[in-house]
Amino acid sequence: MTTASQETGEKLRERIQQALKSQQQPTITVLSSLLAVHDALHYLPDESIEEVATFCNATINDVWSVASFYTNFRFTPPGNFTLDVCWGPSCHLVGAQKVLKAVQEALDVNEETTTADGTVTLRYSTCLGACANAPVIAVDHHMVGRVTPESAAKVAAGLRKKKPEAKH
Repeated sequence: MTTASQETGEKLRERIQQALKSQQQPTITVLSSLLAVHDALHYLPDESIEEVATFCNATINDVWSVASFYTNFRFTPPGNFTLDVCWGPSCHLVGAQKVLKAVQEALDVNEETTTADGTVTLRYSTCLGACANAPVIAVDHHMVGRVTPESAAKVAAGLRKKKPEAKH
């Protein structure tokens, strides 16, 4: 099964070019172009760096320097679901480390990564903005507060079994 995030070749380049051409702002920059592609694909494949360079009349090095500067850009396809674990101060004080360890075990990973089967991308967040409900996790930006290591692991394990909705 090939997902939209695993596309290659001409179809991928067409989607990148469409994202670039659909920009509405009056000034088009390398950054705005990278954001347009990232919003469309949820990551920046190698082809996007080349296409943005051509589109913006810039060098590949110039585009790469902008793309690599911003930590929010992904360069690998995300999983079908994204699970954020907050480890900010409020969450840390009430057990975020145990929550994180339980989630890692449930996903069979030991770092911020995408599971081997491509279903879940685990991310560590410095703050999810829900301190009153700490500790907090988020599934595709939907908050789940006052989690325990057990409840967070159950959410993580459930994502591995869940069918993804079309988000690409």
